Amino acid sequence: MTAPAPSHPHGLGALAVGALGVVYGDIGTSPLYTMRVAFGEFSGLRPTEANVLGVLSLIFWSLFVVVTLKYLVVILRADNRGEGGIMALLALVRRALRNRQRLLAILFPLAVIGTGLFFGDSVITPAISVLSAIEGLHEATPTLDPYVVPLTLVVLIVLFAIQSRGTGSVGRLFGPIMVLWFAVLAVLGIVEIAEQPQVLSAIDPRHAIRFAVAHHWHTFATLGAVMLAFTGGEALYADMGHFGRTPIRLAWFSLVMPSLILNYFGQGALLIGDPETVRNPFFLLSPDMLLYPMVALATVATIIASQAVISGAFSIYNQSVQLGYAPRARTEYTSGSQMGQIYISGVNWALLVAVIGLVLGFGSSDRLGAAYGLSVTGTMAVTTILAAGVAFGKWRWRASVVFAVFGGFLAIDLLFLGSNVMKISEGGWVPLTIGGLVFVLMTTWRTGRNELYKRLSAESMRLDTFLDTLRPESMQRVPGTAVYMARIGDAVPHALLHNLKHNRVLHERVVLLTVVNDDIPKVPDEERIEVTPLPKRFYRVVVHYGFMESPDIPLALARCAARGLDFDLMDTSFFLGRVTLVPAEQSRLSGWRRHLFFLLTRNALSATDFFRIPTNRVVELGAQIAL
Repeated sequence: MTAPAPSHPHGLGALAVGALGVVYGDIGTSPLYTMRVAFGEFSGLRPTEANVLGVLSLIFWSLFVVVTLKYLVVILRADNRGEGGIMALLALVRRALRNRQRLLAILFPLAVIGTGLFFGDSVITPAISVLSAIEGLHEATPTLDPYVVPLTLVVLIVLFAIQSRGTGSVGRLFGPIMVLWFAVLAVLGIVEIAEQPQVLSAIDPRHAIRFAVAHHWHTFATLGAVMLAFTGGEALYADMGHFGRTPIRLAWFSLVMPSLILNYFGQGALLIGDPETVRNPFFLLSPDMLLYPMVALATVATIIASQAVISGAFSIYNQSVQLGYAPRARTEYTSGSQMGQIYISGVNWALLVAVIGLVLGFGSSDRLGAAYGLSVTGTMAVTTILAAGVAFGKWRWRASVVFAVFGGFLAIDLLFLGSNVMKISEGGWVPLTIGGLVFVLMTTWRTGRNELYKRLSAESMRLDTFLDTLRPESMQRVPGTAVYMARIGDAVPHALLHNLKHNRVLHERVVLLTVVNDDIPKVPDEERIEVTPLPKRFYRVVVHYGFMESPDIPLALARCAARGLDFDLMDTSFFLGRVTLVPAEQSRLSGWRRHLFFLLTRNALSATDFFRIPTNRVVELGAQIAL
């Protein structure tokens, strides 16, 4: 069942305006650098009229096929109860293909690869966007060139430094500012098109075909620049839960796509009229008197684009934690009304360090353009494959239809991906390195946790056997409630066995608490809690959370009253097991991976903080596990 679009007091139009800032910030700033990279010094492509019309035709039809057809028409249908994004899609695939384990075994690693590439995008987008905006100062006066990189670093450092304050108040300005941005893009383009109206003939796909025939393999390389026009396309799907598919589509067709096309064609008209403007066709569209205001507006627009992708990185990491692919991290909520507005300091500062390294290492947006493509096209290809799994498993499309539709989209994705593979030595290694690092970390964490749980399960006792062996004369029961964290299944928590072994007491009420992360974004309140009475005043409590929610155990226990189980936190003790890992003589984890897992475990957020349990009510019982 598809979730309804988010409601808004001002209706569909207000949601569409809001989507302009969050959803279209990245793709909306692509005109800053796309044409410059396509005809820049690294491309070797001269801005002749035939070449300009050919590149414009490639851009136009790429936007139409990739963004309009693939994402807006097809991919937006693959919503996980209204939510989108690669992790939401992974959860959807897990449900849709639960009986096809072999297929899932292939799709899971692909989803992790896509997640890693998304983090690569989260690093490159702020660097290339802000840098390309500040580079507009060169057109005002070349004497400012030495200050481009320092000013870019200042803007980026301030941007990351304010993340902990939240984006709620600033976010309200995103939409109106981007309305102005897209309006300016359209007006600048229209003015120049009026001077060279023949540029409109680039809508004819025959110009793209002639370009391909004339340039052969160079066309393949040119696609690496053309794909810069639809960077940020993944955000259309990832941010669906914030606005709904209808406002996103409305914003695209009514303002975003027309403005982008007009501006690209305006830049093409400028290049046809004066090939010397190839050094920066976007800013040279502006009259001299408006150059400084355009640099300022472009900088604000790129900050908005960067803000959207940084917030997305926080959300993706948080979802990865809930789905068991990443260590627990301290998550701060920056809004009292919007649960999705979060801040993760570790992710924030890691991104900043990487972004600064890119700006200092590459120094210009032209050079960064080569690094951008692999992360974007790789993520898009993974999304296509996962969505095909949903179409086959959930939508019940025939295999031939799935192959025809998604096979066609994947062929285009792979074409763009292949064009960027050629740029690995020029910077494409950056997203590959970031994505590879994230892939290793996530798979190591998941594999290590699975091995740890297997070891704990092998050394535990069945719950029914344990309850049968309890005798009143063998222990003392003390007043109060004891809560033990337990996994799904019949195993007795290690903390319970250790407490009984060393203290020989049980509380008068014992609760075995299990937290379950479901493959849905948010769990309805009526499905949150399960309470099952067990013999000898034991209770099993199961608390369900979605992958976009963070656990709050005290709040969950308070809701147990409606299920007949009252809690007084001042009379409740939480017994948690703290596991110390030591190397085993034989392990399924290789040496380096085992040491990495030990390091991740030591630095993961404690269960007390992650589950928001009051620290003065926690008793930790240690255990040493050889892994």
